[in-house]
Amino acid sequence: MTTDLLQAAAASNHWLAIAPELILGCAALVLLVLEMALPREQHGWIPRFAVLAQTVVLAGVLLNFETRWLGETTFGGLLRHSLPGQIGRVFFLLSSLLVSFLASVCLPRTRMPRTEFYHLILVVTAALMLLAQSNSFVMLFVALETVTVGFYILVSYFRDNPLTLEAGLKYLVLGALSSAIMLFGIVLLYGAVGRVTGADGAVHTGFEFGTVATFLQNNPGNFLATAGALLVLSGVAFKIGAFPFQIWIPDVYQGAPTPVTAFLAVASKAAGFAVLLTLVRNVFPPLAGVLVPVLSLLAAATILFGNLAALTQRNTKRLMGLSGVSHAGYLLLGVGASFTVPWAAGAVWFYLFTYLLAAMAVFGVMAYCAGADDTAQDLDAYERLAKDQPLLGAVLAVGVGSLAGIPPLAGFLGKLLIFIAAFEAHLYGLLAVAIIGVVVSIYYYFGWIKTAFFVDWHPPGTTEPPAFSRSAPGWVGAATLVLLTLATVLLGFYQAPLAGWLALK
Repeated sequence: MTTDLLQAAAASNHWLAIAPELILGCAALVLLVLEMALPREQHGWIPRFAVLAQTVVLAGVLLNFETRWLGETTFGGLLRHSLPGQIGRVFFLLSSLLVSFLASVCLPRTRMPRTEFYHLILVVTAALMLLAQSNSFVMLFVALETVTVGFYILVSYFRDNPLTLEAGLKYLVLGALSSAIMLFGIVLLYGAVGRVTGADGAVHTGFEFGTVATFLQNNPGNFLATAGALLVLSGVAFKIGAFPFQIWIPDVYQGAPTPVTAFLAVASKAAGFAVLLTLVRNVFPPLAGVLVPVLSLLAAATILFGNLAALTQRNTKRLMGLSGVSHAGYLLLGVGASFTVPWAAGAVWFYLFTYLLAAMAVFGVMAYCAGADDTAQDLDAYERLAKDQPLLGAVLAVGVGSLAGIPPLAGFLGKLLIFIAAFEAHLYGLLAVAIIGVVVSIYYYFGWIKTAFFVDWHPPGTTEPPAFSRSAPGWVGAATLVLLTLATVLLGFYQAPLAGWLALK
């Protein structure tokens, strides 16, 4: 019997189905070999090889977007290849490419090794792509922990900075706690479901999404399974920074290197929502009566806390972290609506893509404005930015405006789609809270733009503010920032390609 099960599992191992992840993993290993094999003066080619690998894999995924694997489960049911999984692949590859660009700006200012940084970026990206295709709690937990362990190292990468080491320690302790909570929830689900023999004689366990969904459908109100589901969602809530699991975000975002902060803010958040959407749509629909109120409460508290806490922030990395908490609240609004509004899942992905464009543009400006101490990025450092560096000032204005949801930028359409989905789901009270959050956010977002564009008047005889060290972007950096800005503007006017891709109807 065991031999038959192993043979059946081996027969479903379609390695071509995970070719993008395998290529990234092999490229990560090649980077380490190149560092040992190449002379030191040629190590500058190593980051270029990493970017080349990411670009080739991204092009391959886009060219084979609708592959013959869609709808199939492979590797013994651990992975399910679906359209949302393909969208996740594109999202994480694009995120990693932009993080590599930020690293090319920030890493040369330090004495930290570069090869290991790009190696970790490739490994974490491959794990994120597998996470988006998980079809089992075993695969979900292993992929998520691979991502988390990679971030443990990346957050504390600038180990000569005390704030960076503090951020790494906090992320390690709280990350381990969230992993334990999630694992306990998975164990409860397995204990409730156990092992089930299907009509075809195949044995299914409580680790498989489909088996859990069937059990919940046939056993409504099962306390053990409901408790397990809530604990699993609590573990995911830590990854996305939802209230009350957001306590780590300000310190970790400030202490982490700017490229890692961007990776956490964009890719890690998107991974959490990819998992949430998979669970909500494919596993936990029978628990809608319990989960919709819970998600609504989380969303309201997250929106209010994130926006109110960001009002008094002067450090821009902490500001981006707390504003990211509020964005997690808006996205939770879409997740809650997806129980009854099918296209709400597409609205969540659309919002994530608009957030990717705007946030990466803002982090790009922050990378060029950062001084020797990457953690000390105060709002005052952006004074006269638009006058001294007009390109950076324009990119900052568009990026921050999109994050604030100002029309006609892409961020406005992202929020609008989420709000329409919430309206159709009859989440009127939560929609009112979200609108209040948007109004509050305009204060701190426009305060940042005001600092960059309007020079404060200083009385005669007083000391003028010091000149801040800012590096001007080269042609590659300028082109990247311009593309992100143009994409944010154009997506605000014309959404048809991306909306059709995400099946927004």
